[in-house]
Amino acid sequence: MSDNHNTTDHAEDHTGPVKTPKQFLLAIIYSFVVPVFGIIGLTYVVGTAFKPVAGSVDLGKSIEQRIAKVGTVEIKDANGPLKSGEEVYKAQCVACHGTGAAGAPKFQDKGAWGARIGKGYAALLTSALKGKGNMGAQGGGDFDDIEIGRAVVFMANAAGAKLPVPDRPKTAAAPAAK
Repeated sequence: MSDNHNTTDHAEDHTGPVKTPKQFLLAIIYSFVVPVFGIIGLTYVVGTAFKPVAGSVDLGKSIEQRIAKVGTVEIKDANGPLKSGEEVYKAQCVACHGTGAAGAPKFQDKGAWGARIGKGYAALLTSALKGKGNMGAQGGGDFDDIEIGRAVVFMANAAGAKLPVPDRPKTAAAPAAK
């Protein structure tokens, strides 16, 4: 009989698609990552399939929300009592001027307020109403311009100024009937 021995190496016939250790590690990682994402995706699909459609649970409430007013009008008494400078300061100004945040001069800091006080009340009030630097405009907010002016005077006087507290202008009295 013939001694027909094949001298070629048959090792290549018995190997799989993974040839290097890097490919082996990637195959292991993908064999765990792909099923995890598949499970997450299935959970999402199943979980959202049973949620009610918006507005189908409480129809009356959803209609009220859709037709609700967008804004409101608030009428203030123009002759009502004015807030004091300290009240306005505590309600609106203390957040920055109490801590010196965003470069605001701290309350009672004579050095920081000195140059500002030197420019006068009108300049201080304009800065407060229209904004300056990092400070936003305060006019047209919850307080009247006069109340903002009172807060400006309160802060400036606490730092050494001697500004008078502003008040509403006096209206002319009605002429007496004859």
